[in-house]
Amino acid sequence: MVWNAAEGLRLPWVEVNERWTEVRGQRMRFLETGTGSPLLLIHGLLGGSFCWRFTIPALARKFRVHAVDLPGAGLSDDIGVDCSMSRQAERLNAFIELMRWNEVTLVATSFGGAIAMLTAARDLETAGRVRSLVLSSPVNPWSDFGQRRIRLLSSRLGGYFLRTVLPISRPCHGIALRRMYGDPRCVPADALEGYRASVLRRGRAQNVLTTLRAWQRDLALLRDAIPKLRIPTLLIWGTRDKAVDPRSAGALQERLPNSELKLIRGAGHLPFEEKPEEFNRVLLEFLEGQQRNKLADRPI
Repeated sequence: MVWNAAEGLRLPWVEVNERWTEVRGQRMRFLETGTGSPLLLIHGLLGGSFCWRFTIPALARKFRVHAVDLPGAGLSDDIGVDCSMSRQAERLNAFIELMRWNEVTLVATSFGGAIAMLTAARDLETAGRVRSLVLSSPVNPWSDFGQRRIRLLSSRLGGYFLRTVLPISRPCHGIALRRMYGDPRCVPADALEGYRASVLRRGRAQNVLTTLRAWQRDLALLRDAIPKLRIPTLLIWGTRDKAVDPRSAGALQERLPNSELKLIRGAGHLPFEEKPEEFNRVLLEFLEGQQRNKLADRPI
């Protein structure tokens, strides 16, 4: 598989290997490229590894990049699988063990950001392999955006509605996608079909429903887990985010003892797509800084 890394980024073509593995009895697809220290990229709800198409080429020059399609999401085909935050975190802990990494950085967005924090908290209790986090607009207990909608859709009536409407929701996809951007004119030409490929897969509505029905329970777990995360953490937020409240960034940063916050002015919920050059610059500055710190800490 070969990706063209978006002409505007002026990056070379990058060869990306598509791989599959089994984690906790579920097949999981992931993309792999680059050389160096491992990075694990985690997508958001109804997304997939596709969302990182502008980020992967920038990272692959200095890191070994692994971008997953979590079971029941992306182009993974699992039907009826529990896709709750906590269960996906268990799978990522198992994936990290399967890959035999001694250390890894998690780069995640939105719903995937919550999964990354749960994954890191569990790992710190055992192996301590997750050394740092990069979280782009992560779902967190201090954002009220969408809570009423989640409660409605997780009800029996809402579940019926979701299973009925999602498979025929194609006409609404453009509207929903533009809402994710600070400036709808910045939606890339390939974005709609790329996300649609994930949203319309067989069984996707039921997978999403398992996520929503565990949402409040998982947020409670996340609230308890966050103070344990003392590893270096970079928070990135678009100032026009309509999916996860930018005002919750301050509350989250206060509870993460070793964190910093970078705002991307004018961007919405997907700054890695809307303003990829700025996002990649901020991301690489953090990752390279962590590498320098690691080298400085090595005994002479």
